[in-house]
Amino acid sequence: MMYKLEALDNGLRMAAEPMEHMESVAIGIWIRAGGRFENARNNGISHLLEHLLFKGTERRDMMTIKQEIEGRGGSFNGFTSEEHTCYLVKVLSDDMGLGLDILSDMVLHPKLDEEEIAKEKDVIVEEINMYKDMPAHYVHEILAEMMWPDQPLGMPLAGTVDSVRAITRNDLTAYKNAYYNPGNMLVSAAGRIEEAELAAVAQKYFKGVPAGGVPQFGKVTLKQKSPEFNLTTKDTEQTHVAMGFHAVERFHPDKHVLSLLNIIMGANMSSRLFHIVRDEMALCYEISSSIRRYDDCGAFVVSAGVDNKKLVRALEIILRELARVKREPVGAEELRRAKEYYKGQLLFALEDTMSHMLWMGEKIISGEKDFSIKSILARIDAVGPEDIIRAAEDMLTDAKLNLAVIGPVKGDKDIRKVLSI
Repeated sequence: MMYKLEALDNGLRMAAEPMEHMESVAIGIWIRAGGRFENARNNGISHLLEHLLFKGTERRDMMTIKQEIEGRGGSFNGFTSEEHTCYLVKVLSDDMGLGLDILSDMVLHPKLDEEEIAKEKDVIVEEINMYKDMPAHYVHEILAEMMWPDQPLGMPLAGTVDSVRAITRNDLTAYKNAYYNPGNMLVSAAGRIEEAELAAVAQKYFKGVPAGGVPQFGKVTLKQKSPEFNLTTKDTEQTHVAMGFHAVERFHPDKHVLSLLNIIMGANMSSRLFHIVRDEMALCYEISSSIRRYDDCGAFVVSAGVDNKKLVRALEIILRELARVKREPVGAEELRRAKEYYKGQLLFALEDTMSHMLWMGEKIISGEKDFSIKSILARIDAVGPEDIIRAAEDMLTDAKLNLAVIGPVKGDKDIRKVLSI
């Protein structure tokens, strides 16, 4: 990557990655704001505000925004996460100025119409209710609440019905004024674009906007000392499982070790859990593992949809395999395949302008420093079997184990018996 990070006088940071062989350019405006900056009273405000920015600005109504982008063959979207919010557009390179014009207009000058606020609250309440009716999704909300109780990371990103209903226009305006300022933003772009071109257009739309502050969120506190278990009894066709372990944070030296451990255990179809639990033992249809990375904490998560009658057996096998990776060195061939999978997925992502912009933008807004693909791949190559065992021994312990289950389970006695690793 050859990006260059620049900043305007008001603190707005800009980063462009030229990809001269592309016809498109992907642009993102990132804000250091999200679920972790909320509290129980305004839970869901980041997500609600993100929705509302697509409903019109002081000079563009909602339909005009859509038509100006899509009428030029482009696409746009937005998302809210725990630590940041992003508004993004992908357009032909000749329309880069239009893309940044519209994104900056949305971010800086949203109308926040009272009628649209009321309607969007209704939409989000339905979204919240929909997720509660989707146990494969809702079980992860329960898991997050278990892992980070009474803390923003444990609250749902969409908020609760009560918290969303209680948010006012004044709340939204105050939140936007606190977080949506150039000093707390990044503009990232990848595609057929030059750094000077991005800087000139950003200067046009952001010059004169006050810098503002850079708010911080409170660090997590972890008090867990033994396995935690939560059972939600519900009449479902499958029993849904989310098993989470507290893991290393975004900047930890072992983050690449954790990435490889995740691939070995459940990140693809040749992983141990998929092969053993699904293919060999037919205990479930879907099983996978994933990583959550935050500034000061992280999680390793195993999720599965299990035959109702085979839940305990599935948990036994999952925990057995997690225990085995702590004892037995990963074979040379299995570790080689995991490394090649990591490299391939990273390089594939960087071929696309949107994926490239998202990868680069998230790293910069999060404060990461290592953008050298060569350096990252070298760190992956340097991971040995002893590193996998060391990281697994530190992370996969009873004191870091949390299990959320949704399904027609009659009691939890048999489940509690197997909760040891």
